[in-house]
Amino acid sequence: MDDFEFSPFNWFGPDGGQFYITIFPITLIFMGFNFIQMTRRPLALFFVLFPAMLLAQKKVLDHTDLDLWNIIQDEAISPNGNYVLYTLQKGEKDNFLKIKNSKGSLLFEHERAKKGTFTYDSQFALFTIKAWKDSVTAMKSRKVKKENLPKDSLGILNLTNGSLVKIGHVKSYKVPEKWSGYVAYQLEEIKEKKEEKEDSVTRKEEKKKSKPKKPNKKNGYHVVLRNLKTQQEDTLKYVTNFVFAKKGKWFAYATTGKNKEADAGVFVMNLEIGESGKIHSSKKGKYFQLNFSESGKNLGFIVDTDTTKIQVRPNELFLWKDGDTTAEKIIDKSTAPNGYMVSHYGKVSFSKDESKLFFGLATPPILKDTTLTEDEIVNVEVWTYKEPRLYTVQELQLKNDTVQSYQTAIHLKDNTLVQLGNTHYTQTALGDEGNAIYALSGTTLPNELESQWTGRRENDYRVVNSITGETLLQWTKVPSLRLSPKAKYAYGYSRVDSTWFTYSLPKGTYKALTKGRVFYEELNDYPNYPYSYGVAGWTENDEYLILYDRYDLWRFDPETGEATRLTFGREKKTMYRYVALDKEIHHIPTNEPWLLTSFNEMSKDGGYANFDFKKNRLKSLITGPFQYSIPIKALLDDALIYTRQSFQEFPDLRSSDLGFKKEIVLSNANPQQKEYRWGTIELVNWASLDGKELTGMLVKPENFDPNKKYPMLVNFYERSSDGLHRHRHPRAERSSLNYSFYASRGYVIFNPDVHYRIGYPGESAFNCVIPGITSLIEKGFVDKDNIGVQGHSWGGYQIAYLVTKTDIFKAAEAGAPVPNMISAYGGIRWWTGLSRQFQYEHTQSRIGGTPWEYPSRYIENSPIFNIDKINTPLLIMHNDADGHVPWYQGIEFFVSLRRLGKPSWFLNYNGEPHWPLKLQNRKDFNIRMTQFFDHYLKGAPKPNWMEHGVPPMEKGIHLGYELIQGTEGN
Repeated sequence: MDDFEFSPFNWFGPDGGQFYITIFPITLIFMGFNFIQMTRRPLALFFVLFPAMLLAQKKVLDHTDLDLWNIIQDEAISPNGNYVLYTLQKGEKDNFLKIKNSKGSLLFEHERAKKGTFTYDSQFALFTIKAWKDSVTAMKSRKVKKENLPKDSLGILNLTNGSLVKIGHVKSYKVPEKWSGYVAYQLEEIKEKKEEKEDSVTRKEEKKKSKPKKPNKKNGYHVVLRNLKTQQEDTLKYVTNFVFAKKGKWFAYATTGKNKEADAGVFVMNLEIGESGKIHSSKKGKYFQLNFSESGKNLGFIVDTDTTKIQVRPNELFLWKDGDTTAEKIIDKSTAPNGYMVSHYGKVSFSKDESKLFFGLATPPILKDTTLTEDEIVNVEVWTYKEPRLYTVQELQLKNDTVQSYQTAIHLKDNTLVQLGNTHYTQTALGDEGNAIYALSGTTLPNELESQWTGRRENDYRVVNSITGETLLQWTKVPSLRLSPKAKYAYGYSRVDSTWFTYSLPKGTYKALTKGRVFYEELNDYPNYPYSYGVAGWTENDEYLILYDRYDLWRFDPETGEATRLTFGREKKTMYRYVALDKEIHHIPTNEPWLLTSFNEMSKDGGYANFDFKKNRLKSLITGPFQYSIPIKALLDDALIYTRQSFQEFPDLRSSDLGFKKEIVLSNANPQQKEYRWGTIELVNWASLDGKELTGMLVKPENFDPNKKYPMLVNFYERSSDGLHRHRHPRAERSSLNYSFYASRGYVIFNPDVHYRIGYPGESAFNCVIPGITSLIEKGFVDKDNIGVQGHSWGGYQIAYLVTKTDIFKAAEAGAPVPNMISAYGGIRWWTGLSRQFQYEHTQSRIGGTPWEYPSRYIENSPIFNIDKINTPLLIMHNDADGHVPWYQGIEFFVSLRRLGKPSWFLNYNGEPHWPLKLQNRKDFNIRMTQFFDHYLKGAPKPNWMEHGVPPMEKGIHLGYELIQGTEGN
């Protein structure tokens, strides 16, 4: 507690942390003059001491402060680059929308607003206005029904004159993507109050009348089409689907009919000339997948006109063309390929040149015997060893399997049909935005069984001719295969031989591009083939493929394999990566400079650079001890928005041009940060027990004094030092330490990188972490008797292992740990349904084989077999809905510790997954973890829950935070 020497009063608060009495400036001034008078020192001495005295006014972060911090969400820049909007979110409190001009001046703000967007002409901003959270919470506590809770509103701000329109009861809204002038918003059902009936006769007469049609999911909701400039509105009744064309001024919607008697149908509106027409009509038809071609001159949709509950739905595909008064039926059950039917789940779309219509075919569903009652249905799971997918995987993917469709093309010139996907090749990728002759289809199914233990998602692929339907070539067991933007090449990365390759589709020639070159992960320490560093993309017309190695961009000729290094980051250990600023452009343009991100591996400094492809010249634009985001560019201007952050600096929003010469800070999300004690972060280096040079992060409290002794918390996972400049704002973490929070409270935090030896992950952690700790102890500022350790999941496992090998830790928190690799090997990752076998054989757990191949490795790396050697008090968190690590692993650990009488506590947040998500649970976890470490490392009194637990009878009533006097540690 020496680091708080300027606070004359301090004591432990109810959470075990320390509270400090603020000394006001006038008191400090009085103390300063009094000191000068007593010592008769020069007045200058007072001004030397005064800043240090003011430091004592800074507050220490407490759990009640965590709700004060904002985060920035939903940031957007207008197409013309003149306006920026973003939302401030403070914990579970109401959002706050801000709109500023490009100079940073505030133009507009609105509480409870979010999901903002600009119109394409940059003249309007639209956003959703939520109901007050406090009001909704209060109504929920009174058991108010969901349908009676307050509804959202739509805000429309005119950026030219500043006028605001608010429209209530809005469910959702859409604006055109590449043109302006309209918004279509969907209204919630507005429940009308029931009028009192005069007498029983009147009530009987009312009953005889048919109930009026009401807006709901089945009937559709009312949609209002609004002209943003004239404010003229057109209300469309009972709409189930509505869509704007991307570029042409067209709008379409499907309706179940304006009343009970009216027919359902699809309407198309030409908003440029103000014409509207009904292009399809059916008595009770259902409409799906309405979608325009890019120009708006074609519309495709699917219709189900059958009003019965037949299980095989007779879906039909329709096409409307500009100039037609009605839509034309393209395909139905009689003209669909044998064994297939039109799927209403498959997306309807058009090629960019509008020559092809794409839709989905599906196999008929398995028919159920609807005459059986629930009591007559056999309810059994049948698992078999031959199935490609484990039964648990099939269960989780059941919905996807039910709606599975296979992409099919219709050539609009002659209405010929070509199946691109089928039951053997389920997934399809189109070339050149659907314009190309070639398409790629693939499947994982033949390789699913093996992937359960290899962890590799390998695929079988075929290239299909989209005109003839013929299969051009096939590949088996390829990790990934893609088409170049113009579909001249298929290309991919083979992990087996760590090689990028291309295949010329017109010529039928294969080229290995990187064989013998290091374009794979150099630091790979998994018992598996290394991953690649990725691909930047292709230049125009598929001329060159741009690949990454560890640091640089390389240009490859896809025909000859000739390679040219474009950047020279390796010499300075600086990594460059391409930033695609225009998502509409699917190639890397060579006629303009490329924006690149930069990252130095040694200093961890980030930045931006540009590369001139024509001149082969790299230029650094901005760099520094910060982490920079991927910028967002205005659609029609060179203006950018982005963030930069560091341990001390929150990632506030900034704007600039492409040269980063006119940087403007747009937001100041957390001005309160300067009122609190924070901390600093730095890199530290040491050698592992097996001689490897290692790096880690060290966080020191504000006003750090190297001559003092500080309690230290160790927190780690694998290699984290690249995140040196990541800002960690105070918040209720779900599974980890909050570095700024604990630094504010006087802790040193150490995060060491870990390098692994295959087969010995636990020993590897020991060899890296323990010498890192001892190297810091040798520096003199770490209190060697008060060191704690904390980690979650893989970090939780490593902590469980370490405490069986050393008593250096006075306390440990292990979240979702695996103490028994043998029992965990045969478990299920319930989140995906996958077997956990791959994790031990080939991925993170790094054993490198099965328990019957390497039984000693499984035993040596399992803390459960050395649990009697643990002398460190342990706090364990493992939740019963954990889909990553089976929660019985945490139970195994706890009950074994309990059997041995070892000080240990177990937290299970009911219904929560791998980590607590609900705010109240995250807050609870952070309070308990703070109390736990404060007790053992700072001598705070023990909280009641650590002494007596929280019995089931008191669960949710008493939390047990209160401190027990006389139980101080140390």
